[in-house]
Amino acid sequence: MRVLFLGTSDFACPSLKALADRGYPVVAVVTQPDRPKGRGQKLTPPPVKTLAISRQLPVFQPEKLRDPSAVAHLRSLSPDLIVVAAYGQILSPAVLAIPPRGCVNVHGSLLPKYRGAAPVARAIQMGESKTGVTTMLMDEGMDTGPILLTAETEITPEDNLESLHDRLALMAADLLLKTLKGLERGSVKPVAQNHLQATYAPKVAREEARINWRSPAREIGNLVRAFDPWPGAYSTCEGKTLKLFRPLVIESPVQEVPGTLLAAGAQGLAVAAAQGHLLFRELQLESRPRMSAEQFLRGARLKPGCRLGE
Repeated sequence: MRVLFLGTSDFACPSLKALADRGYPVVAVVTQPDRPKGRGQKLTPPPVKTLAISRQLPVFQPEKLRDPSAVAHLRSLSPDLIVVAAYGQILSPAVLAIPPRGCVNVHGSLLPKYRGAAPVARAIQMGESKTGVTTMLMDEGMDTGPILLTAETEITPEDNLESLHDRLALMAADLLLKTLKGLERGSVKPVAQNHLQATYAPKVAREEARINWRSPAREIGNLVRAFDPWPGAYSTCEGKTLKLFRPLVIESPVQEVPGTLLAAGAQGLAVAAAQGHLLFRELQLESRPRMSAEQFLRGARLKPGCRLGE
């Protein structure tokens, strides 16, 4: 079965690697164009391109996949199946119609929950106790196609965006192989989604990461974990931006005004919120590297009673 792979981010890399390792003939890898990145704005290839080149797989990087010339090129590759994982563009009807065996998408949530661009971050932010990955046959909607297979995992209190993303990426690769084998054998059948149960996971914006200390402590903890490492939940401290990581939520009553620093020690910075307080075990002051609370306090003279966010 000739496979055309569409993917861009780190999430897609284990799936591409699994296909290549299992011996599927990957006729080409389609990924987003190289983009400027970092302070120097150096043109940087997407992770999937780097992996594809290391495996000596042909790479195609159209700016817009729906352009007629791009569609014609994909059609010339004669794929039996298209696999999509974190590609970053919506496929046009013309592209969806190319492979005779359809287009299989690997998505980082338990559909129909968290359709869209940021399913991993949004699941943590909303306080879900579990999430997973789904393979589905693609249609013209955004993550609306019939489900093929799913796999679940627990979201632990220590999970952040990075740890959960990496775990789901490995699960996605395994589920993709099971899905393709099931499709080849005829043992996997598509099941329509219940669209009434759908929720959405819009792309994360930097401005969402500012902490509102009047929110319940648990909500703040979820926000911090959902945006770790990017964009990094933040507040202000003595006029400087302070990013906070690795929260421990303590839902005991607190009398102090939300945002008040309750204690500062090697264990972390304890900050009051509504319905409890939080202990932040890693921090990053603007223009400084991320560090443990103990390291941070060697250079920061913070006293209980000061207010974050002012």
